[in-house]
Amino acid sequence: MSDTRPKHAAPTQFEVRDDCLQIGGMPLTRLARRVGRTPFYAYDRQRITERVAFLRQHLPPEIHLHYAMKANPMPAVVQHMAGLVEGLDVASAGEMQVALDTPMPPHLISFAGPGKTGEELACAIAAGIVLNMESEAEMERIADLGVRLGIRPKVAVRVNPDFELKSSSMKMGGGPKQFGVDAERVPAMLARLNTLALDFEGFHIFSGSQNLKAAALQESHEKTFQLAISLARHAPGPIHTLNIGGGFGVPYFPGDQALDVETVGKNLGQLLPGVRHHLPDTQIVLELGRYLVAEAGIYVCSVLERKESRGQVFLVTDGGLHHHLAASGNFGQVIRKNYPVTVGNRMQGSEREVVSVVGPLCTPLDLLADRMEMAGADAGDLIVVFQSGAYGLTASPTAFLSHPAPAEVLV
Repeated sequence: MSDTRPKHAAPTQFEVRDDCLQIGGMPLTRLARRVGRTPFYAYDRQRITERVAFLRQHLPPEIHLHYAMKANPMPAVVQHMAGLVEGLDVASAGEMQVALDTPMPPHLISFAGPGKTGEELACAIAAGIVLNMESEAEMERIADLGVRLGIRPKVAVRVNPDFELKSSSMKMGGGPKQFGVDAERVPAMLARLNTLALDFEGFHIFSGSQNLKAAALQESHEKTFQLAISLARHAPGPIHTLNIGGGFGVPYFPGDQALDVETVGKNLGQLLPGVRHHLPDTQIVLELGRYLVAEAGIYVCSVLERKESRGQVFLVTDGGLHHHLAASGNFGQVIRKNYPVTVGNRMQGSEREVVSVVGPLCTPLDLLADRMEMAGADAGDLIVVFQSGAYGLTASPTAFLSHPAPAEVLV
């Protein structure tokens, strides 16, 4: 059987030696022995460092980078990232505790997300981190807690803009949203904020994620700056920080082209002088998660059995959708597409064949690769899913069917 569908471009972020994938400076087979079991996630710290350096090269130097921990909150990854970027963003009390264990100063940690509990808000206020307020009601709760705790909370207003990030796989702004305060309601909210015991830091304007189109990001940045300048006229004080979100995407599927970061950076460089004219004391923050870590990570599982059914070959593995929901196609895909998947210890192999890679779960949804061409494999070989450094383990239903959770390593 031959596969005539579009192919993935060969991943180039990791070296291959003697037909074996190298990660963290060692062969995958040796890393598997070091971990001691499969399945596991492995994240390459050098690839993360290089990605941050790449952004520094192409973005204006006055842009500050913050890491959105929701993409990958593994403590070792966050510790490493804290030495590379200027701030961290968290989305829960659990992530906040991980962030506070790093050297990052609390005032450079922000907390976003609708539906924060009273306990989460109190912890954040006590820690001294910045709360991105998602509603007027949340503002009142924060102010009340601050009075009761005897602490003046640091806050920013998350704005739901009246535009969206075009070509974005997940639109976080424009239209009715559970995220942020509708832009037209922000002036009245700022007037009320001015009467409360709150320290106003600035705005968080995030319109979408996973975007590979430079033109769409350019348009979004232009509209974001215009909106921020307009809203700043109503602010109770200086805009210390303007978080313009992220949205930088990574290629996952056949035909995807990497984002042209150089073009995005040049456009930001052209926009910033005008922004500085209106907001001279404002620090511009670009908050990225997926783009910083996705391509630095792999998911590894072992082939348990090679099985043939009516002319189709299945590689049955000890991994699956309970560990990597996104790769199974059940995390936001409308039409399922394959992630880049390979036999990590036989990158080319002596023979090629078209196979499907499945997991051990009792559901047809447990599919890591659907009729993909790869090296011939058998029991004991190692299957690798690339682009797995973001929204992998913590975005997956690990309790489903009660299989053991995978390991995680930073190498």
